Amino acid sequence: MRQEAFVARHEAEWRAFEQWLDTRGQARRGQGVPRDEDIPTRYRRLCQQLALARRRGYSPLVTARLQALMQRGHDVLYRAPPPPWRRALRFLAADFPRLVRAQRGCLWLAAVLFAVPGVALFLAVQQWPELAHSVFNPQQLAQFEAMYDPGDARHKLGRESGSDLAMFGYYIYNNVSIGFRTFASGLLAGVGTAFVLLFNGAVLGTVAGHLQAIGHGDPFWRFVAGHSAPELVAIVIAGAAGLRLGLALLAPGRLRRVDALAAAGRVGARLCLGILAMLVFAAFVEAFWSSTGSIPATVKFGVGAVLWVLVLGWLAFGGRADPAMPVALRGGRQAGSEEPPHAP
Repeated sequence: MRQEAFVARHEAEWRAFEQWLDTRGQARRGQGVPRDEDIPTRYRRLCQQLALARRRGYSPLVTARLQALMQRGHDVLYRAPPPPWRRALRFLAADFPRLVRAQRGCLWLAAVLFAVPGVALFLAVQQWPELAHSVFNPQQLAQFEAMYDPGDARHKLGRESGSDLAMFGYYIYNNVSIGFRTFASGLLAGVGTAFVLLFNGAVLGTVAGHLQAIGHGDPFWRFVAGHSAPELVAIVIAGAAGLRLGLALLAPGRLRRVDALAAAGRVGARLCLGILAMLVFAAFVEAFWSSTGSIPATVKFGVGAVLWVLVLGWLAFGGRADPAMPVALRGGRQAGSEEPPHAP
């Protein structure tokens, strides 16, 4: 067989195998890309084609190309899988930020639902302090005032008792429960998630506004400065995941409603892994750093600002240098979107 006929016969197959290698087997099925279960057969056929090309004395351009494809295929199919800690590190460093960015529409909506009532009530309580009594009873307000009393140095900021380790466990439980409720309530057509975001934003804004109005703002802001970035951003991401569940129910697109919900649930489950890591880190900072009242305010606010920059920078730029983007991360528009693969 002449070289031109040999190349023409197998060119499409080589291109498909090369595309699969570029995406490490995670490309969307169809569009000429072989399914994962077809790859071993394709690889063996490629080895046979390389042997034929060498035996027939085809051009070095052809044999070199086939040799490169064979070597890359061997590396993907037969190399040892990376250790779990490396997969976890890759997920946190690259896959999770890309997955978050893919939800940009729901992410912005969740941020608005959380931030607007918080800012509005904070400003309103400054103007009308009695509004705080419409949200909390007098006993609750008195407890907040005692926790952030600038004249009481007997307890740590943000709490009246408890060791750092005990509070670390409590903060994990509290943060994770809020994050889970925010995500899972999206099953109520997204209305549940919207309510949780509005409620938590309103509570946070009212507490901050009340403490600021009575002169307890300094210890409160020193307490929240350190852990606010990972905690608040994680809650917004959980809200975006919950809103996506609601969107899958209300607007499944070309998929069946159950399939759209399953796809959104898979994306949400992956998001929850990163959210969990963020909330555990926030709990650690809250227990062992935020509550320490002896640290100067400038240091507290400086560390808080650095954490905000790091968290937002990680989510904005993490994984952009890696072109191999799994299709599961490309679900920012709606479940079932059939957009072609592209780098973020």
